Amino acid sequence: MCQLLGMNCATPTDFNFSFRGFKCRGGNTDIHAHGWGLAIYEGRGVRTFHDPLPCAESPIADMVSRYPIKTYNMMAHIRYATQGAVSLENVHPFEREMWGIRWTFAHNGEVPKFTVNPQQDESGGANLNLNLNLNLTVPLLMGTGRMAGSSGNEKDGSDAATANANTTTTSTAPCCQQTTFYHPVGDTDSEAVFCAMLNALRSEFTTLPTLPVLYEAIQRLCCEIVRGHESETIFNFLLGCGQFTMFAFSWPGSRKGSQVWNGLHYLVRYPPFSTAKLKDVDYKVDFNETNGENDRVAIIATKPLTTNENWKEFKRGQLLMFDRGLPYSRPYECAEAERCGRGLNSRAIPRGEICPFKYQYNIPKLLRMAVCEALGRADDDQTVWSERAMDLGCGSGLSGLQFRSCVRHLTGVDLLPELICEARERGCYDRLVV
Repeated sequence: MCQLLGMNCATPTDFNFSFRGFKCRGGNTDIHAHGWGLAIYEGRGVRTFHDPLPCAESPIADMVSRYPIKTYNMMAHIRYATQGAVSLENVHPFEREMWGIRWTFAHNGEVPKFTVNPQQDESGGANLNLNLNLNLTVPLLMGTGRMAGSSGNEKDGSDAATANANTTTTSTAPCCQQTTFYHPVGDTDSEAVFCAMLNALRSEFTTLPTLPVLYEAIQRLCCEIVRGHESETIFNFLLGCGQFTMFAFSWPGSRKGSQVWNGLHYLVRYPPFSTAKLKDVDYKVDFNETNGENDRVAIIATKPLTTNENWKEFKRGQLLMFDRGLPYSRPYECAEAERCGRGLNSRAIPRGEICPFKYQYNIPKLLRMAVCEALGRADDDQTVWSERAMDLGCGSGLSGLQFRSCVRHLTGVDLLPELICEARERGCYDRLVV
């Protein structure tokens, strides 16, 4: 199957190091030799490169790998064709405009709900029967209205995805009102899925959705796409929606008769940086010499690109939103990014607002109230009543914000480096420890 590469950054960063190793898998160190593509966000625009040649042999890929284009958000794809001919129109990433925003999409896997019986063309590649009814080939999704019984604060990971996949969907935008505005140009199930997702989102929203609302909508669409074909579906994708934000979803698996596992992995590089060594080529970089204290980079890949870094595999059914080089796995976390001014940006339709009573995580506030009650202090007491305190399992720092005013020296401790990054941005700890 295909392989994916994505990068999301806190400051504009070039992708030359990761792409140098990734392109070797396009026909050199791996078999993905049926074309490659790249999408790089620059302001409101997207710079794209597509080539049906193997990435390891492509002069365009060689040029790009030496061209230090800096970006907040990018994705790349190397193709191993399982549906659709080896041709330019079937090369990912795919791109469409919606709401005055450039959306990009790259996919790895097989989606039975969007797959038809292929015919074999003269070149030996799979090709779709062009006489098929397109409404049957590209089924309409049921829209993105809230699932019955959903609280709007779903868990991430396998349990939530499996539960949602077995839940009946009700839509605030009935299927009969949805129009097929986006159509595939090529022959792949990947492009068909992309168009169906955009059609559902376009029918659902008349104002620009906030990040937590968009997160929930994409999660429900993913569940609907997988539903009924859970064991056969392999559905890993990157979805770019503007210069700052990327969504990544993984429903991993292996093709019938194959031992190759198709999933997604990610890591976050942050200060203090270290040396990274590529897996596919003898090359390493000391990022401590090239990056500054404000830099942070999240890398998403089908398989780890380096040999000496701690890559984390996505859970089955997990959807992550990446912004500022950080992963967000819950709607209330996405709401924090939205409140910091990092939501979608459009001149085409008005922007929605976050409901002040939704997406609130109030456990830290309740904890502060409980401590104040135990000590006989008022909830709004801002005086310092502890010289030192340690926040064990500090996460993204929400508890630190609640206790900062009453502690002279506050230390945060967590096992996850990416959460320590978020906590550092809040500026409420005197010391942070992984």
